[in-house]
Amino acid sequence: MAKKSSSGGLVYSTEFGRACPGCQQPVDQCRCSTDEAPQGDGIVRISRESKGRGGKVMTLVKGVPLAGAELKTLAKELKKKCGVGGALKDGVIEIQGDQRDLLLAELTKRGFTAKKAGG
Repeated sequence: MAKKSSSGGLVYSTEFGRACPGCQQPVDQCRCSTDEAPQGDGIVRISRESKGRGGKVMTLVKGVPLAGAELKTLAKELKKKCGVGGALKDGVIEIQGDQRDLLLAELTKRGFTAKKAGG
């Protein structure tokens, strides 16, 4: 007997028990929760953005070849280094204010290949 969730995905099967709604595999073999480093060219790009933020400037750090907890830790350390707030959204580190020069120096010191992107 198999149960389906309201969204149509398999939730439980008598064959293997609980199933992950994302990948339809048994919970102990779930593939969707594994964090993988993003594939890219290995260059960390640091850009500045203010669109859609009410005129407030944010510095975006994209392409960091880390995943999961390591990326979260790096984001926390960069925010602390700059002395400002920020967030980690979809693998992009957002830092409040224009912190490009400080972040470029810090990421280069940590061994990343980093460059400024955009204007």
